[in-house]
Amino acid sequence: MVQFFSDRWHAKVNLRRLFWFDMWAVATLINLFASFAALMVMALSQESTWGLVLHFLPLPYNAFLLASIWRFSAAAPALRLGASVWFVVMTVV
Repeated sequence: MVQFFSDRWHAKVNLRRLFWFDMWAVATLINLFASFAALMVMALSQESTWGLVLHFLPLPYNAFLLASIWRFSAAAPALRLGASVWFVVMTVV
């Protein structure tokens, strides 16, 4: 697990893999699952605190992926913009 984060932080993985697979595929699925779980908890409960916790639970991982892409020296401005837009959308949705 430590190696996974270290490789991404130190740009030891392919930038395309980091952007398209780690961010757009895997992290998007994680975010959608967390949002769905949050909606279910909020629908079944009067208290929305746990729903908010579930919704924002993937936020540190999302921020890590965004920072990893921004640290990549070879990342084009369009790729950084795409990652930033993805981060905002995943935080709101």
